[in-house]
Amino acid sequence: MPEANPIAQTKAQQPVLFLPHGGGPCFFMDWPDTWDNMAAYLRSVSHTLPQKPDAILVVSGHWETDVPTVTSGSHPSLLYDYYGFPSHTYQLRYPAVGAPRIATKVMQLLQQAGIPAKEDAQRGFDHGVFIPLMLAFENADIPVVELSLQQDLDPALHLRIGAALASLREQNILIIGTGMTYHNLRHFMTADPRSDAASRQFDAWLANAISLPAPQRNDALTHWQDAPAARICHPREEHLLPLMVVAGAAGTDTGVRTYTDTVMGKALSAFSFGV
Repeated sequence: MPEANPIAQTKAQQPVLFLPHGGGPCFFMDWPDTWDNMAAYLRSVSHTLPQKPDAILVVSGHWETDVPTVTSGSHPSLLYDYYGFPSHTYQLRYPAVGAPRIATKVMQLLQQAGIPAKEDAQRGFDHGVFIPLMLAFENADIPVVELSLQQDLDPALHLRIGAALASLREQNILIIGTGMTYHNLRHFMTADPRSDAASRQFDAWLANAISLPAPQRNDALTHWQDAPAARICHPREEHLLPLMVVAGAAGTDTGVRTYTDTVMGKALSAFSFGV
């Protein structure tokens, strides 16, 4: 499959998306009803785009490094980085190719913005990449690269990273952040009305924050810890930070909530900018 041309221009720029990736390989298990709405939403994503992307850049909540790092291998493997699930979920396949030239472009854009960056030709795609893409782009016929989060978990830095990559949208490259708007695993499986209510509070705050004009939105996301029930919903914020990258890449585009649901009592959402 030929690689996307990183400097090709298209008539319409791609939006930027924050997608929920579910719980491990949940969409490919006998878990009746629980994840059906989310799966249906993910299957609808490609139909909302202005055209088929030439490549996809994914920022997952499951890869952290000390310097922003992008996968640059031509045929990345899959990392089955989930534990205790049925054996067949470790045989799942998503044979999308990599995009070394796009990876180099990502690294260069970050460096030009004063953000150190590097490539990793050996890293495969973690489940925060291949699980949602198996639904959203099931044919696996679009090249994919993955970009890491930073270990310092600084929201302002992740907004800067996204802003540095915004021009990729004009080159028909789709930028996706995958995570969860609620990610407290200790509470997720418990029917605790306090954490259920907390998830609704934070989700409502988040939906409002992303709909604000860009300066106010980015300020709110930078100070997300001040939101109602923020630390109940995210004891550690790695599953929220992909949203910061997406918001940074959105520029002045307004955010909208494109999916909302309650899973095991917890409110969960997806967002899009520039649709």
